[in-house]
Amino acid sequence: MMTMDSLVPLLPALVLAVGGLALLMIGVYSRNADPTKVVGGLAIALFVLAAIIVGLFEPTARVVVMHGQFVFDSFAAFVQLLILGASALSLILSLSWLQQERIQQFEYVVIVVFATLGLILMVSANDLMSMYLSIELQSLAAYVLAAFKRDNGKSTEAGLKYFVLASVSSGMLLYGASLIYGFAGSTNFDAIHTALSHGLPTGAMIGLVFLMAGLAFKCSAAPFHMWTPDVYEGAPTPVTAFFAVAPKIAAVALFLRIVLGPFGDAGGAWHEIAWLISVASMLVGAFGAIVQKNIKRLMAYSSIGHMGYALVGLAVGTAEGVRGVLIYLALYIFMNVGTFAVILAMRQRGKAVEAISDLAGLSRSNPFLAITLTIFVFSMAGIPPLAGFFSKLYIFKAAIDQGFIWISVIGVVSSVVSAYYYIRIVKIVWFDEPVDHFDAVTPANSLILWGTAAVTLLYIFLPAPLILAAESAAKALLPGG
Repeated sequence: MMTMDSLVPLLPALVLAVGGLALLMIGVYSRNADPTKVVGGLAIALFVLAAIIVGLFEPTARVVVMHGQFVFDSFAAFVQLLILGASALSLILSLSWLQQERIQQFEYVVIVVFATLGLILMVSANDLMSMYLSIELQSLAAYVLAAFKRDNGKSTEAGLKYFVLASVSSGMLLYGASLIYGFAGSTNFDAIHTALSHGLPTGAMIGLVFLMAGLAFKCSAAPFHMWTPDVYEGAPTPVTAFFAVAPKIAAVALFLRIVLGPFGDAGGAWHEIAWLISVASMLVGAFGAIVQKNIKRLMAYSSIGHMGYALVGLAVGTAEGVRGVLIYLALYIFMNVGTFAVILAMRQRGKAVEAISDLAGLSRSNPFLAITLTIFVFSMAGIPPLAGFFSKLYIFKAAIDQGFIWISVIGVVSSVVSAYYYIRIVKIVWFDEPVDHFDAVTPANSLILWGTAAVTLLYIFLPAPLILAAESAAKALLPGG
């Protein structure tokens, strides 16, 4: 029987669920010629309200609700705040884009709300069933978003590719979950941990491999990254911005919860898989981006590499490693959202352009965009004293402390390689001759550029709050770590 106490941890999800339905009705019955602005503003308010509720009711101890289907702790609260913040920032960018493209479809906003609902439920899943349903709620919304600009062939192709390949990954997840259920006798994470604590049967190990493969697809980690460049390029740019942050954060967090939770005692069964996925992602991201000429495809390979760096903390498998992952994901939001704000500002005579060569001479035509883009790409390259340097520092320090010297060396080498294509962007921006001027930046994009650049640039002066919050979240996931 559900009580008020058990409903409190579910309040953020309930706010988004009920609010999403209300926004749908407001959009349908609105007399405004373009209800997108109204619905979009209310959706951002919903995200803020949900974030406030998460902050106010963050549990001091682990709370399990709905007969073990969901768990709420500091880890879930921390990641939910990241997801809500990332969704709000990407939605602000989206509203400007919808206005520029004259797309009067408020359904876009509603779909983002329900995608975010699926994401915040993902990070609290405590059962294979709730895990899968949360993933599918997010995925169904993502398919529609990828193909949202349905009169554009690339967008339609992106949605179809995403749907087909994601269906394969869902099948892998289900097959892995069925094997784990067969050998553990339960779908509940706590019961699986108890059943498999004395040893992992071969069948359950195979199930875990399939489960990890499905989750690797969700966070676009190599070798399950094949969908990322095409979907990033074909999907509308604000949708790509959303895909680059919120779903990846949720997927990595779910990866951590599953592998370090029910299978935490079976580290020998998954450590090699984790470091292989991490190393492959770093290398694919570093070398795959070098030949790209489209900036969205370059960002796709960049995101693959960043997921590789983040998963180093999973391979380490300690509380310090988890803390590093959470800090990395938090700072990753600002670097990526800021970069996509610049990409959305790449408009010439009202038309969006995406070629890296279109950035030529940006420092002379729009110094503000040039400076902010330089901050973001240097941060993603890991240049000190920007935020991206510290995010990698925490990850590699956790790996070195546990004796994973080799993975840190590969990570540093990958960072050096990736610096080439990041610095190439800076060279084009500052030293090439201008090709054409960009249109004026919208006020919303300017605000996001200022905010994200400030965090990226000034993180060095106030790192303590984020470090302490991430440390508390890591301890909640690994109490004995």
